[in-house]
Amino acid sequence: MRAVLRDVPHAIRHAPEGGMTFEVFCTAYGCGAESGRQDQQEAAQDWALRHTGRTGHDLFRRVVTDHARVTSAG
Repeated sequence: MRAVLRDVPHAIRHAPEGGMTFEVFCTAYGCGAESGRQDQQEAAQDWALRHTGRTGHDLFRRVVTDHARVTSAG
């Protein structure tokens, strides 16, 4: 049996049914605090604002995760 390779164009796009999650991580040395997964960007941002108010830490890493679907572009 032989494999047949074809050049088929594909596209990758956000899949709304997969949703999105937002997380914020404090990067202050030794802190390690994090917002946890949030369904709304505002919830993660609010966590960072409260954390800064409590601790004075002002540098964060933000992570946005979405789901993507690959489809044939042809």
